[in-house]
Amino acid sequence: MTFQFKIQLQNVSKPIVWRRVLVPSEITFDDFHYIIQDAFGWESEHMYSFSPSGYGSSPLIELKLEDDENDFPFILSSNSTPSLDAEKTKLSSIFKKEGQTYVYIYDFGDDWVHKITLEKINETDNSLSAILLDGKGACPPEDCGGPWGYEELKEILADKSNPNRAEILEWLDLEPDEEWDPQEYDVAEEAKYFNLMYKNMLKKK
Repeated sequence: MTFQFKIQLQNVSKPIVWRRVLVPSEITFDDFHYIIQDAFGWESEHMYSFSPSGYGSSPLIELKLEDDENDFPFILSSNSTPSLDAEKTKLSSIFKKEGQTYVYIYDFGDDWVHKITLEKINETDNSLSAILLDGKGACPPEDCGGPWGYEELKEILADKSNPNRAEILEWLDLEPDEEWDPQEYDVAEEAKYFNLMYKNMLKKK
């Protein structure tokens, strides 16, 4: 069985940023985290969580980490709500019907909130691969201050007279004559590498 998801970054516009992926229903939420990271272009440098509607909602799904000193498992939760282990919880245990939504939060400082919508369930497709189907909008730069920091960054880069523009270009590893294009997203090019990376992903586990 496969799930088709549309995943849209919240609080980001002009353009909106979203990706559409097809994934096996039996992957874990930790697998799904990496799929979302690679589909968008994030760098997986921060913690994450899944939940029905964001902070404070349950069930919370996240990584369970090990305390190296005491060898005692603990849960890195944003609240006191007990959580499920992302490395053990499968998508099929949470997603049950088309139209169901969930929230993925990446980086608890910048708070990149993604709305996940289950668009289609195909019960006869037994593919073991994840596929990038479509998308729009460039992924915001890592650590740019969340949606509001990204809006400010875009405004600075759009104004060639802004005194902070050169510093931002350098931080983005761009030359002074280069531009940051928030519209830039080549789904065909991105899918080529993504689909190769996640081909027969369940067989590799």
